[in-house]
Amino acid sequence: MPPESLNKKRKRMEEIICRLKQEYPDSKCSLIYSSPFQLLVATILSAQCTDERVNRVTKKLFNKYSAAKDFANLPLEILKKEIYSTGFYNNKAKSIKNMSIVVVEKYNGKLPVNLDDLVQLPGVGRKTANVVLGNVFNIPSLVVDTHVTRISNLLQFVKTKDAVKIENKLMKITIREDWTLFAHLVIDHGRAICVANRPNCAMCIVSDLCPSSIN
Repeated sequence: MPPESLNKKRKRMEEIICRLKQEYPDSKCSLIYSSPFQLLVATILSAQCTDERVNRVTKKLFNKYSAAKDFANLPLEILKKEIYSTGFYNNKAKSIKNMSIVVVEKYNGKLPVNLDDLVQLPGVGRKTANVVLGNVFNIPSLVVDTHVTRISNLLQFVKTKDAVKIENKLMKITIREDWTLFAHLVIDHGRAICVANRPNCAMCIVSDLCPSSIN
């Protein structure tokens, strides 16, 4: 099979996204928040943890502490107890507290609105920064998580697990206006149909566009 041209990849991606939009019309960020800072905290907590559990934890957490200054002043041991059930609570607590201190001292309590500054915050990687930029600042940002990595490889748009390389390649074949929504659509599809190790290709609405389909 000859290599797929960039133009053909773009057309295939466009059709895949079109079908996924129809299948998941309410696709959006599943984390619950009321400010950019809260989404950043929730996203840090979501590492190796389900969004459902994070939402249960942050519902109580944000009722007590809502702004960067609250977390900057919060004793580390108390923060650890508050987020214990999300797992890896030691590292997450340190990241959240140190990030909050920088946001308060350097940015007067408000998050910077660009990728370069966001990824300089403690505990904030490119994926986390893109979640915030795309969902609260409406800056088109392509998030690469485990679902996007796995399914993009299955669709053979990429052949790598390097998140930055995947992001760059997907940005070239995806319409800019769809960058932020793309991850939500893929996550919904990954949870419902294209489940890791047991994809339901027979029920997949894009199986005819997927080179890895077992149909």
